[in-house]
Amino acid sequence: MNAFLPGFALSLTLILAIGAQNAFVLRQGLRKSHVFWVCLTCAVSDAALIAAGVAGFGALGQAVPWFEPVMRYGGAAFLIWYGAQNALSAWRGGEVLEADGAGPLTLRRTLLTLLALTWLNPHVYLDTVVLLGSISAQYDNRLAFGVGAVTASFVFFFSLGYGARLLSPLFAKPRSWQILDGLIALTMWAIAAKLLLM
Repeated sequence: MNAFLPGFALSLTLILAIGAQNAFVLRQGLRKSHVFWVCLTCAVSDAALIAAGVAGFGALGQAVPWFEPVMRYGGAAFLIWYGAQNALSAWRGGEVLEADGAGPLTLRRTLLTLLALTWLNPHVYLDTVVLLGSISAQYDNRLAFGVGAVTASFVFFFSLGYGARLLSPLFAKPRSWQILDGLIALTMWAIAAKLLLM
């Protein structure tokens, strides 16, 4: 527990900030669209990255100099495009939470978008592989630290995905969707700008 709890706490604080991935999970949870697969994909992706960091692959960016800029510019381009899609939805408006829970994206397209939001974001590598990986080295039981971090990921994403349903009455109104889409667009563009200005 001496290593598990710090791993859990640190991982949870790193993923709490609203970012591209979290905004997408929230949106899918509100739509009640592919929620289980969205949450599982996020948690498993995080688990893979945490495992890589704890196993000592945090030095990848130093060993392969071109890796960081490729991930940074590729991620920024994707976030700009995805933000534009949300801005367009906010501008058009008229969307409401459908009672049957159907969403406009197929499972395949949903997961592809989510994987891009996850794996094209350099901050994910910095947080999970580099930061968690380097901090885990301070503990005698790195495995327990890693298990704690992975557990936090699963708890967070499933709580966010399924907890979003509590907001369903609010998102029965088209204006709420416009505000959410606008906020998501601004979040994506802010993250993209931060990546480009690093």
